[in-house]
Amino acid sequence: MTKFSGLKWLYPGMRVKRWLLLATFGVLLITAAGLGLALIANMAVFDLVGDINNFFRLHTGRPAAAVVLPLSLVLLGGGMLCLGFGIRGAVISVASAVSPHAAHGLADAVFRTRYLQQGSNIVVIGGGTGLSTMLRGLKEYTSNITAVVTVSDDGGSSGRLQRELGVLPPGDIRNCLVALADAEPLMRDVFQHRFNGEVSGLAGHSLGNLFLVAITQLREGDFEKAVKDAAEVLRIRGNVLPSTVERVSLRAQMADGVVIQGESNIARGNGPVARVALTPENPKPVADALEAIRRADLIVLGPGSVFTSVIPNLLIPGMSEAIVRSKALRVYICNVMTQPGETDGFKASDHVDAVIQHAGERVFDYVLVNGRVPRRDLLAKYEVQGQMRVEPDVENIRRMGFKCIVGDFISETDLVRHDPEKLARAIARLVE
Repeated sequence: MTKFSGLKWLYPGMRVKRWLLLATFGVLLITAAGLGLALIANMAVFDLVGDINNFFRLHTGRPAAAVVLPLSLVLLGGGMLCLGFGIRGAVISVASAVSPHAAHGLADAVFRTRYLQQGSNIVVIGGGTGLSTMLRGLKEYTSNITAVVTVSDDGGSSGRLQRELGVLPPGDIRNCLVALADAEPLMRDVFQHRFNGEVSGLAGHSLGNLFLVAITQLREGDFEKAVKDAAEVLRIRGNVLPSTVERVSLRAQMADGVVIQGESNIARGNGPVARVALTPENPKPVADALEAIRRADLIVLGPGSVFTSVIPNLLIPGMSEAIVRSKALRVYICNVMTQPGETDGFKASDHVDAVIQHAGERVFDYVLVNGRVPRRDLLAKYEVQGQMRVEPDVENIRRMGFKCIVGDFISETDLVRHDPEKLARAIARLVE
């Protein structure tokens, strides 16, 4: 059957034959026009001027060129129209069958895909909501994005699935997949849907988390392949990779000397955090993540919780070294607000110092800091929760030897967060 599959285009109901016939008719008209123009151009060559002119004068009362030239031009114009409409109709007919929603915006879709494919290779390293925020903005500038995501989350749905089924925590991976998704909005919403308390066994679980776990089991425990399969379902722009596929737990030593085990417990401590470490200490990095870092034009660390989202990736052996060896531009995006139990009282320079101390090397050249002061009512709301604005002590950062990018990078609704478009625009300028 495969040998003759091309004949299926001629089957009834394919809605392609009419357009192919129209295009073929256009080709015939263009051919006829070409013959007419060739006749006029070559009359002198073959010494046919007298005979042909006499023929046309006898039957039309006009010379050959006066008749053939206008007729050829009409045939040429009509042929080009038929050919153009035929090709357009055939392409739209096929596209609507393959992807009904994309058919009407086909030109935009093709342009966007081709344009984004020419974008810079960008690697974003982190976790949590900060990483997905960054990805939502960057995907409008390039499809050559690789998100390297921490897998030390042990709270909520991810933690339950990890404890009960022995899988890697899927929550941060899921958020990154959805952030880069090019699928229909309904598909993204379904992937993010969280079951409510009326369904006791599933209460609190995200459908996307369960989906990733299901594929992992189908893939015989291969979480990396499961993430790639989910990426195909959501048609994401780029790649999402865990920083390691080994089960790890985060351990924090607080400023008062108390040691806390488990990422979800750290925020409950009497912060700030002094140091974090992974258990076990030497998990193997994902090879594709190291390769993406090697090929990158730009490496972005953050935004996200400095101790629980950014630093855990750098504690994996080989990760910091790969970043340092890379020829890419490297930038760290500092948080906008402090986090209770983790970065209480931290200025921007304290965030920078924490990353460098844990990485053991200078893993970035630029520091992007928000300089805009949020509204007073929002600051008051955060103060009740023990969160303060991160002071942009730019001079201290510059004295540490880093270049600063300061600007308005926040979005104010009922929360103070980084704005995806503002962040992406600032990042894109670095590699223009």
